[in-house]
Amino acid sequence: MNAQRRKMASYESLFASDPEVMGGRLVFRGTRIPIEILFDNLADGLSLDEILDAYPALPRDSAVAAIELAGAAIAHLEESVRADQHS
Repeated sequence: MNAQRRKMASYESLFASDPEVMGGRLVFRGTRIPIEILFDNLADGLSLDEILDAYPALPRDSAVAAIELAGAAIAHLEESVRADQHS
């Protein structure tokens, strides 16, 4: 990772779940935008800029932090799988 990047955001600082907001779905904190919107749109081939244009309430830094957090989770999973294979 780039050494100049800010400290990775925590799950709790990025996301919220409230039964009164979107039926309790996990959303970006301070919005009504479910996190899967970001990843579904990326999977469909949209660029981050296109997604942010479509969802102006979604801050760029929150979207980027969510992608970084997902990448870190995948890296951690890969490390765990490798460790299990070598034990």
